[in-house]
Amino acid sequence: MKLVRYGAFGSEKPGLIDKDGKLRDLSGQVKDLADDAFAPANLAKLAALDPASLPAVSGAPRIGSPVGGKPKFIAIGLNYADHAAESGMPIPSEPIVFMKALNSLCGPNDDVEKPRGSTKLDWEVELAIVIGTRAKYVTEADALKHVAGYSVCNDVSERFFQIERGGQWTKGKSHDTFGPLGPWLVTSDEVGDVHKLSMYLDVNGKRCQTGSTATMIFNVPQIVSYLSGMMTLMPGDIITTGTPPGVGLGMKPPKFLEVGDVMTLGIEKLGEQKQKVVAA
Repeated sequence: MKLVRYGAFGSEKPGLIDKDGKLRDLSGQVKDLADDAFAPANLAKLAALDPASLPAVSGAPRIGSPVGGKPKFIAIGLNYADHAAESGMPIPSEPIVFMKALNSLCGPNDDVEKPRGSTKLDWEVELAIVIGTRAKYVTEADALKHVAGYSVCNDVSERFFQIERGGQWTKGKSHDTFGPLGPWLVTSDEVGDVHKLSMYLDVNGKRCQTGSTATMIFNVPQIVSYLSGMMTLMPGDIITTGTPPGVGLGMKPPKFLEVGDVMTLGIEKLGEQKQKVVAA
């Protein structure tokens, strides 16, 4: 299934995309796509529905984040060896973990704000994991049983805030709109092998990032298992898993986003996003 949330920010309704690409309303079946809605039994109930029996949504409503509620928004840094190299940092021996504030979460096509004082605004196309069932101390062998599905994330980063202002990376990762997610949550059964997905990001129509989830240092089972030993993962939690090379920081000379720039990014089977940079 391709699950979606649509409507005005803060008032999104649940929906799904049928085989013809039409948006169908799920609000008569589930209150929101959040928390236990991602449990296997509840996803199975949605999968058993005949999409043609659901109301079609007319027009072109705003698409929001496919995950509602108040999830944890966890991120993995330097998870592609070639990205670590372009950043001038060693390949990590364990996953680098940081948090993105929940207020950074937004829809896949919402404007991205350039913060006040920002001088090094950057882009990162990433595979995001959405947790389906509570995970604590799970093994790598069992980790995928706790995953509801996957989505596209743009881990927008302010490198000056992140690297040069001291403290943790969270400072450069958490401004409003720094976590576009979607357009859909694609359930695991439809994705297939999540470690063979191509990914890309363009800025103003110019290709900057080209990569594949096949080159992640720590794969999905390793990440879920590792994090579950550090914190209990709950249904709806989001884990964005690192980016391939081609970010602005790694260019020679470095190149960063300005107001008016447009990012277009996507991952095979998971859809595409598009954001315009605006002043905060």
